[in-house]
Amino acid sequence: MILIGMFDSPFVRRVAVSLNFLGVAFEHRNWSVGKDFELIRHFNPLGRVPTLVLPDGEALIDSIAILDLIDEQAGERALLPRSGIERRNALKVISLALGAAEMGVRQLYEVAFRPEAKRHAPWVERCRAQMQSALTELERLAQARSGEWLIVPRTTQADVTAACVFTFLTEAVPLPQPAAQYPGLCALTARCEALPAFRTVKAPYHPPGRPGPSRPEPEGVVH
Repeated sequence: MILIGMFDSPFVRRVAVSLNFLGVAFEHRNWSVGKDFELIRHFNPLGRVPTLVLPDGEALIDSIAILDLIDEQAGERALLPRSGIERRNALKVISLALGAAEMGVRQLYEVAFRPEAKRHAPWVERCRAQMQSALTELERLAQARSGEWLIVPRTTQADVTAACVFTFLTEAVPLPQPAAQYPGLCALTARCEALPAFRTVKAPYHPPGRPGPSRPEPEGVVH
């Protein structure tokens, strides 16, 4: 398998971490949606990441679709609980985290691509409010499970996604005083980031216009 995209994207990284957890070997193409746009379009007509190229050449083009296939192949080891309240709770966490990530990305894009005189402050504030509301709810859930994983007594996709997103937002937006505002999420994320599955697929976020990898590509509305 070939995973296309940079690890400074929480969407790409949650796929990479999941592959690591499940012991699925993959080749990484560290391609940017900026400078490598045409290369990515060869596999994904949208030119977006993550893209996972399967051994038969088929390409999956959204982290939700990619992780669904990975879990299907993993069987009982799947990172997303199979059914019931545990699955619903995990999907709630994942939806909140991905929503927070997208609102963070929209704030970054407003600064990166729109001249300062044309930036729409109410729009940025709305995105920030949505991001903060999602993080507040995730913090409540993390504190309710203090010292434990979010859903069950093992790592699930809820933990993987929440940690990848929180690391991204802390570095990219960045979040002011995250340890004071979100101690539960900080503790969960630190626990995750210490795991080999996370450590081997980490890349620091570099703001647009500064040296380093380009910004992550948002995946669009999550369904």
